[in-house]
Amino acid sequence: MPDPLHTRLKVLIVETLKLDDVLPEDIPDEEPLFGSPRFGLDSIDALELVLRLEKEFGLKIGSSEESRRALSSVAGLAAYIRAHPPGSPP
Repeated sequence: MPDPLHTRLKVLIVETLKLDDVLPEDIPDEEPLFGSPRFGLDSIDALELVLRLEKEFGLKIGSSEESRRALSSVAGLAAYIRAHPPGSPP
């Protein structure tokens, strides 16, 4: 059974980054989101995604190193969100 947070994150990624040719279910949980030729995401995409995630989940992603770790993959992002509930320090 798919993890509901993974599913929600995949939909959010597709919507936020306007990935018209990607279906949420086509994004593997462990595939890198950035640096992968499949998605072609860049630093502007990362910024847009971080802003949306902060708004959606009430979290604050601190440094660029922290955002790189958090945005490593859908699974990495879900783990980051679970480890940083709303209102916790970055």
